[in-house]
Amino acid sequence: MKKVYRAFDKCEGVEQDPPQTACFWHDHILRPQTTPLQITLLQSLKNDNIIVLRGFWHDTQENTLNFIIELCTSCSLRNYRKKHCHVSLIAVKNRARQILKGLNYLHPHEPCIIHRDINCNNVFINGDLGEVKIGDIGLAALVRKSRVAHSLLGTPGYMASELYVDIYALGMCLLEMATDEVPYGEYQNVVQIYKKVSLGVKPKAMERVGDEELRVLLISVLGSQGIGPLLLIFSRTSFCL
Repeated sequence: MKKVYRAFDKCEGVEQDPPQTACFWHDHILRPQTTPLQITLLQSLKNDNIIVLRGFWHDTQENTLNFIIELCTSCSLRNYRKKHCHVSLIAVKNRARQILKGLNYLHPHEPCIIHRDINCNNVFINGDLGEVKIGDIGLAALVRKSRVAHSLLGTPGYMASELYVDIYALGMCLLEMATDEVPYGEYQNVVQIYKKVSLGVKPKAMERVGDEELRVLLISVLGSQGIGPLLLIFSRTSFCL
């Protein structure tokens, strides 16, 4: 469960957006004894394309953790693209670059930070500036670079089970931004989506991708079998340069 409130910082004179999340939310990842350490690490992240965690406190009476985060003036990328649909490929490229910059900050971090739930609901935008920021890092895995993180957690349709989960999910975000369709939206439930993803079945939205370079990029990303090839794909294509 998560509740979000709009807040005003009297000291700084700015509005903020503090989500309130149950202390034992996803306990198998953020265990109570390690949560403060992990949150402190997330609070230290400083990047233009990552939502800033300004502070947190533990409400012992309600048994919740309360996070004070940077406010994005518009909304999630999904809601924003619903409001402003059929944007140009230039805008899609710009947003994809910014998400990639955020991931390129998280992944080389020590410990490595894997978001594990990148999707257009967890990416936010300041519409007046065109700034795109990755948020909702509650599912993030913190792993040493020598380890590989495996998980089935995350948003169905945006997941891959290997370390390259975030880049795979970025490909799904690209697909949604380019087609105005949520990937695998043609299926009715999570079980169907998991089955199709595990069998390598591509989303029907792929049929609506008109740009050939984007189509080749998406086919490569969704069909790759390792983080190395994926990073090379993104770094060498003009789409995200």
